[in-house]
Amino acid sequence: MSKTVERSFKSIAKEAKTRLKSGFWQNCKEELSDELERARTLGVSESRACRYFTGKVTCTIRGGGEDDAFYEKVRALLVSEGEVSDAIGRLTDHSVYDKLSYEEKQRYTLTLSERYLKALERFRRESEFKRV
Repeated sequence: MSKTVERSFKSIAKEAKTRLKSGFWQNCKEELSDELERARTLGVSESRACRYFTGKVTCTIRGGGEDDAFYEKVRALLVSEGEVSDAIGRLTDHSVYDKLSYEEKQRYTLTLSERYLKALERFRRESEFKRV
């Protein structure tokens, strides 16, 4: 095994240990019970609330970085104008897009479309449980 792979395993283990020491999982357990209680009062399926919360914790652990920034951009668009027919065009980074070849533009658009659909799905899940 290479040193870079070992270091990444070490860093992952270190992050997990830090989560344990900081009470991350205890907080998650308390938050989950609060979310389930809130779901009950709102009449939302508890299994649906559990899946939502599990996804939220997974994103927290993995760290979103670029995807979180993209999601915030999509969220802002959805909150301000709702679902619009030209969302992909609005989310396109034209400084990058204009320099691409035809094939690269097609790939860029498809990738952007996939990311948008994932962000839209996340937005819909979150809007079930939180006020926008």
